[in-house]
Amino acid sequence: MFFSAGLIALAVIAAPSAARPLTIEDLTTLGRIGAPTVSADGRWMVWAQRETDVDANRGRYDLWRLDLRRTGASPEKLLADPAVDENDPQIVGSTVYYTAGDAVWSVPVTGGTPRKLTDFKGGFNGFKVAPTGDKLVVWADRLPGAPNLEPPMVKKRADAGSGRTFDRLFVRHWDTWADGTRSQLFVLRLGASGALGNGRAVTGPLIGDTPSKPFGGAEEVAWSPDGKMLYFALREAGRIEATSTNLDIFEVPADGSRAPVNLTDANDGTDNLPTVSPDGRKLAYFAMHRPGYEADRQVLTVRDLATGNVVSLTARWDRSVGSIAWASDSRSLYVTADDTQETPLFRVDAASGEVTRLTQQGHVGAVVVTPAGPIVALDSLTAPADFYRVAGAGAPQRLTHVNAAKLAGIDMPTVERFSFTGANNDTVWGYAVKPAGGTGPNAGKVPVAYMVHGGPQGSSNNSWSYRWNPAVFAGAGYGLVAVDFHGSTGYGQAFTDSIRNNWGGWPLEDLKKGLAAATAKFTWLDGGNACALGASYGGYMMNWIEGQWPDRFKCIVQHDGVFDARAMAYETEELWFDEWEHGGKTYYEDPQAFERWNPVHHVAKWKTPQLVITGEKDFRIPYTQGLAAFTALQRRGIPSRLLAFPDENHWVLKPKNSRQWYREVIGWMDQWTGKSR
Repeated sequence: MFFSAGLIALAVIAAPSAARPLTIEDLTTLGRIGAPTVSADGRWMVWAQRETDVDANRGRYDLWRLDLRRTGASPEKLLADPAVDENDPQIVGSTVYYTAGDAVWSVPVTGGTPRKLTDFKGGFNGFKVAPTGDKLVVWADRLPGAPNLEPPMVKKRADAGSGRTFDRLFVRHWDTWADGTRSQLFVLRLGASGALGNGRAVTGPLIGDTPSKPFGGAEEVAWSPDGKMLYFALREAGRIEATSTNLDIFEVPADGSRAPVNLTDANDGTDNLPTVSPDGRKLAYFAMHRPGYEADRQVLTVRDLATGNVVSLTARWDRSVGSIAWASDSRSLYVTADDTQETPLFRVDAASGEVTRLTQQGHVGAVVVTPAGPIVALDSLTAPADFYRVAGAGAPQRLTHVNAAKLAGIDMPTVERFSFTGANNDTVWGYAVKPAGGTGPNAGKVPVAYMVHGGPQGSSNNSWSYRWNPAVFAGAGYGLVAVDFHGSTGYGQAFTDSIRNNWGGWPLEDLKKGLAAATAKFTWLDGGNACALGASYGGYMMNWIEGQWPDRFKCIVQHDGVFDARAMAYETEELWFDEWEHGGKTYYEDPQAFERWNPVHHVAKWKTPQLVITGEKDFRIPYTQGLAAFTALQRRGIPSRLLAFPDENHWVLKPKNSRQWYREVIGWMDQWTGKSR
């Protein structure tokens, strides 16, 4: 199957004849759209858009607006104060609510003077306005049991030291040390002059974070249409927190008149994404059924709020639901799910569970429902996200060209998909990204960048990324190849599950067969001149390849990869992941399960030059793993280089750091492939 920048649904404005490839600098300056919000009458769409301020080394956010009723309308800025970031817009009635600084603000959707609605102290993480417009819920980090948003006065001993003390896990999570606070929900009434008071806590006696950390947001909190009830996801804390995936959906009156009720207590796996139907009768969410497994199939589940009856709506559909939105008539739902290297939009009938695919190629990253049907943010390997309207069986209708000016004159690569028989005689899929404008001087061939995705339950799918962007590698003159090895998503749950206790087995077999298949099929690839690169699980695989496939690559790039499975088992924060992946027991209960695929045992066979990258704020795969790998390389006299970011976590996010990352990675590959630039 073939897909490229010329596809109707994902086309970039045609490039002039004197085109050039995409560069690192281009990538880091592209505009990035946020999730949209649409007025109830379907006329106005508003979203936050990030532009990069390279000098300040950060992104800046403004609010944009589009008149959906006017044919050919162009987006226009609604708010763009250079002194603040306007973000997280929500339309209720004719008003846009948004965040700026440490407050919630409002402005008429047609434009006007912004009005500050809140003035409580202590900061907050997000908010949602009730559909009735008379109250809002704020989530903020406060000490457990805080009655409102007012930060408590904390008294310290005059001789207090700087040491942290803990009695249970988590002591740190993702990139933050625990400080005793929890993300909690507080409801504030809205009056003529703005929010009244400091709000009232509604999460009651529950100890945990809602939304969940580190990645949870507004999608984990939902209002009922009448504004009387709130639904939220929370994993109750305690000594099991670091080993539990048991998020539940809770219901609580917005006035706090009773304690929250756990609606999904019967399921010990993850329940999340509470979404109330427009008629107020049903609550949709996804449910995972295996405790401790964060990549279990996410089944669309619907609860009748009057009777309590629960239906697993997509139990017979072997795909994992990633987002949920109700249709306006409450008779169907729109969901996204990975499917063979694409992430399409699907419609699910609320009565029968029948699934209909609505988009074909590309990655749907956000969905908002209008009376005329859904609008989605759609991107691909060769096009950053723009907004499209999905209506009927035709191609999505493009509404924006956010980066048209910045991409003018840039010739994107082409992408071809291939398949082969991998481990267990299963069909495995991959793609190859071909540089634009010829294939270079070396016998019509280009060197190979063999990229291995993380997760490991993830996918090298048809999506745009600002980290590990295939088009940038192609722009630098490499043919990028990626394979969805066993453990990847989008091929059914059994395929995803197959990596458990098998980290270095079937996935490596797939990678070996996949590179052979790609270089045989695509004659423009110089298969004898290849570098391998990957992060997280992909970084683990780089360390595993060093000892198990040591003669194949000219160089390796390893980012945040596991080097020593025993140290990882005791150093990482979310213990459920590492323990599930190695059979469900702790290291001391079953050490052989961890040691079977441990790269540290094969360092004596390492020989491939390696660039090691790590972030000092990475608590998922701590930077000590990278230091250990670099030490092993140096002690063996293998050409190696360490790139350590003191201000990054498991990801590299700051613009200047991103540019440095790409320069180091591509420079390392250029050095060892002999490619002149």
